[in-house]
Amino acid sequence: MLKHIVVILLLSVVVLLAMSHVQMGLQGLLSAHDWVAETLKQVFSGGQTGNLIRELIALLVIPSVVGLIFVALYWLIKRHWFPYFIYVVWFVWLVQTAALIAIYSPKK
Repeated sequence: MLKHIVVILLLSVVVLLAMSHVQMGLQGLLSAHDWVAETLKQVFSGGQTGNLIRELIALLVIPSVVGLIFVALYWLIKRHWFPYFIYVVWFVWLVQTAALIAIYSPKK
């Protein structure tokens, strides 16, 4: 328990010191999400169901691609499967979802 508290304190200090870099990373993540969502507009209709499917795919593609990048790099180095693939996907998905919720504004 004490180790977890020390780690979260250290990570919080790192985030505070690197706030501008973290913000640039989040902006890049959101830009990639927006690009995927806009690209999928060509495939799906503009109705409510089409928008829901398009946003769902856009929300899942970026974490999967980031996870696959880690898998590819790990495989090139170690020559076997990356054991933490799903954890990377979950982490990126949570960060992306939190950022999307933070900038969300209901459409009128």
